[in-house]
Amino acid sequence: MTRRALREQIFKLLFRAEFNTPDEMPEQEKLFFESGDLTVTPEDQAYITDKVGRILPEIPAMDERLEKSIEGWSLKRIGKVELTILRLALYEIEKDDDIPAQVAASEAVELAKKFGQENAGAFVNGVLSKFMPEQEA
Repeated sequence: MTRRALREQIFKLLFRAEFNTPDEMPEQEKLFFESGDLTVTPEDQAYITDKVGRILPEIPAMDERLEKSIEGWSLKRIGKVELTILRLALYEIEKDDDIPAQVAASEAVELAKKFGQENAGAFVNGVLSKFMPEQEA
């Protein structure tokens, strides 16, 4: 599976966390992979579950940083799709050394265009721009 395809599956699994308790997520992961909608190698499944497992505990802290960065908005006003995309991208920007920040932001915009509401790509881009590391001159 390509990195983009893996990221999309991670997004879909993270999205389930919006509707399930942390205790329900192991069962949700099982259903996600057994649904028949997705064919993944054991390596891809391990990558997806590992990354989701690293992101979920970070959500409260990331939500706090996101809330502070979106002046005039609250997380409750952001669609669940866009919020999930922001969380995934913020994790990749701040915690995943294997993914350059610019790539994480660009991929988040593409996910928002594919799954989000109209203008979601621009919204996600604007929010994430506040978290991008300073570019060297």
